[in-house]
Amino acid sequence: MSKSPADLADALLAAAKKAGADAADVLAIESSATSISVLSGALEHAERAEGTDIGLRVLVGQRQACVSSSLIDPDTLQNMAERAVFMAREAPEDPFIGLADADQLAVERDAAPLDLADPAAEPDPAALERDALEAEAAALENKGISQVQSANADYSRAQIYLAMSNGFGGGYARTSRSTSCVAIAGEGSEMERDYFGDGRTYQSDLMDPREIGRIAAARTVERAGARKPKTGAFPVIFDERISSGLIGHLLSAANGAMIARGSSWLKDLMGEQVLPKGLDILEDPHRPRISGSRPFDGEGIATAPRHIVKDGVLQSWTLDLANARKLGLQTTASASRRVSSPPSPSIGNVALTEGELGLEDMLRDMGTGLLVTSMIGSTINPNTGDYSRGASGFWIENGERAYPVNECTIAGNLRDMLLTIRPANDARTHLSRVVPSLAVEGMILAGE
Repeated sequence: MSKSPADLADALLAAAKKAGADAADVLAIESSATSISVLSGALEHAERAEGTDIGLRVLVGQRQACVSSSLIDPDTLQNMAERAVFMAREAPEDPFIGLADADQLAVERDAAPLDLADPAAEPDPAALERDALEAEAAALENKGISQVQSANADYSRAQIYLAMSNGFGGGYARTSRSTSCVAIAGEGSEMERDYFGDGRTYQSDLMDPREIGRIAAARTVERAGARKPKTGAFPVIFDERISSGLIGHLLSAANGAMIARGSSWLKDLMGEQVLPKGLDILEDPHRPRISGSRPFDGEGIATAPRHIVKDGVLQSWTLDLANARKLGLQTTASASRRVSSPPSPSIGNVALTEGELGLEDMLRDMGTGLLVTSMIGSTINPNTGDYSRGASGFWIENGERAYPVNECTIAGNLRDMLLTIRPANDARTHLSRVVPSLAVEGMILAGE
């Protein structure tokens, strides 16, 4: 009989202590995933993966090492523990590493209120194939579509367990279900493509696959005949589908690891205005059925909602224990743990304050400028915030879409850009990052 992730974690902890570790933590993940792709009305690819991965971090004094394996027999666990302790003894000292104190550990470890795992039976491959076929067929019903590049349906489930030598032990399950479609219009040098997809924790919450295919096709057809926009300084609106990336640059700059290294353009701006007044960024790890939710972090510390930005003012870095100690602060329970690496700070669910206007109203207010719907490439200086990215979307004249555009570059400085943003009211609330379309004043466009 195979051991559960909890049993494996406890066994590896015991082996680490026996091998000479002063402290240790173990992450065990038992997972399964099915992925189906179709093309031209037939199955193109089917993949199934099942397994258990286990990762061990040991501390010997102020030295640490991590090892991982997908083999879980007793001999492998013993060898992992011995190898990790040997590696830790050879590692350089780090005065900031260490497990959480007992009074820091989460008391409530039950993830049931977060509803992170769909209790329904796993969909069989035939059901996933039907969803992918329906999405493809719906996209092809649009006469402007020349072909569907891919239509996919995926399902995964994971059972996660974290155990530590400080007495912590807790785990929970997650499920994920998604359907996506990529459509193509035109041929040769006139070819354009776009996509749409939906991912949920519960199968029953997922959008109808035909609607997914329809939206992918409509987006693609809109891009036909794209050309370069004008060159100059113009207002830009980041469409909701990509606006979270702009806020993501702010969140990355607020990561405690970057702050501790002094490599962030945000490092001297704690307590300063980084967004317009009235705008908040709230991280909430307790939203039910959302992928970024969790009852405790990768170091066993209870998660809680927190403001990263409040009324436009930067309130908090994103911290795990080690980086918090480096900065003389307290952890924000933001540690993320992978089987092959030690904890590091990461962001989960975030939401930006929405505005009052819809996207079309914002376009009318903008008059002339660029609506960005997709981006490629990235040149962002983490120390200065200088920003330059390839973009495509729609040129706006007199508040209306005049023609689709591609092969242009938008540039600015993140500090200046973020201080001018105006949010719309069109955020999708089921996403982990709830960010509406964002208008940014006076960016530099390089087109014709």
